[in-house]
Amino acid sequence: MSLSVWLSLMKSFYLPLFWESSTTERENQRNVDANLARIDDLAASSALLGCNLDTSRHYGRIKNDLRAKGRPIPENDIWIAAVAQQHGLTLVSRDTHFSEVGILSLEVW
Repeated sequence: MSLSVWLSLMKSFYLPLFWESSTTERENQRNVDANLARIDDLAASSALLGCNLDTSRHYGRIKNDLRAKGRPIPENDIWIAAVAQQHGLTLVSRDTHFSEVGILSLEVW
């Protein structure tokens, strides 16, 4: 199932660490203004989740568990996993390394 179809079936979804997406768009795309406008449209209809003390606790547990297993993942992805875990959300990603975060609900598309 494509991401656009999957998102259309969802009643709501959340965007943790939104800045990472807009930074990636700026660095990697030719049509920066059009891509940032698409991100702005998506953000306007979505809940944006930030980080707080509880998020940092989830982050610490995830990072320590990954270190103990010898299976590190990128730092920003640990933050994304921590926000999803904190709010009991399913994380949707093409990055299969999120499966290393054992107690995370994950949908790989």
